Amino acid sequence: MAVNNAGIMLPDSGSARQGGELAELVIRRLAAADWAAFREVRLAALRDAPEAFGSTASDAEKLDQAEWRRRLEQRAVFLAEVASQPVGLAAGVDGDRPGEAELISMWVAPAWRGHGVGDRLVDAVLAWAASEQFTTLCLWVAAGNARAERLYARHGFAATGRVQPMGGERVDLLEFEMRRRIG
Repeated sequence: MAVNNAGIMLPDSGSARQGGELAELVIRRLAAADWAAFREVRLAALRDAPEAFGSTASDAEKLDQAEWRRRLEQRAVFLAEVASQPVGLAAGVDGDRPGEAELISMWVAPAWRGHGVGDRLVDAVLAWAASEQFTTLCLWVAAGNARAERLYARHGFAATGRVQPMGGERVDLLEFEMRRRIG
């Protein structure tokens, strides 16, 4: 087991995907004091893949320090780093239904896609949800994002048939729900 955070234990599969630089991948949960790092990575995500998120970089740029800190206090935000450089982000929040958590804000830097970073971030959110006694984890995927859909399917998520507009300024785009049981 690799320990990247005192509260989160992640299995080290020793697979070829975890060779080289990925072996140095650290997943850590951000605290309110990490607000500047959170802001930097979230803005990078929104700029890189605006079609994948309901919010926009221009909206996020307007948020003040207090709002970034509040967001870190209200959710479990996990940062993926290699050699102290951010390479990905994911978060877990309370879901809409009792016993349900939601995986949000998943993003992996383009150079690191397909190298297992997304898998480790999903594992971190799943471990957090289990430690908080949630029984179900759900998420929403932008329609047409087949790579993300495959990532989540590898972790036992299945489409529910629920579809909705992305929200915010992205009402022209649709997203669909995936969920899985925890435990």
